Amino acid sequence: MMEDRWLSVDEISAYLGIKRDTVYKWISERQMPGHKIGRLWKFNKKEVDEWVKSNKADNNEPGSKGDR
Repeated sequence: MMEDRWLSVDEISAYLGIKRDTVYKWISERQMPGHKIGRLWKFNKKEVDEWVKSNKADNNEPGSKGDR
């Protein structure tokens, strides 16, 4: 299997252990790195890993209910 392939919304949500709806929310509200190709969102695992490590996916922000 190719390691550098782009992941779908379903695949990135499973990888992160979150719901699909949370992926879309994080794209719009937290600038989660994703690339829209036509109607589909695609994600580079390395970009998402770096984004998570930079604490931008932190669910402990005021008003956040979390999703895990």
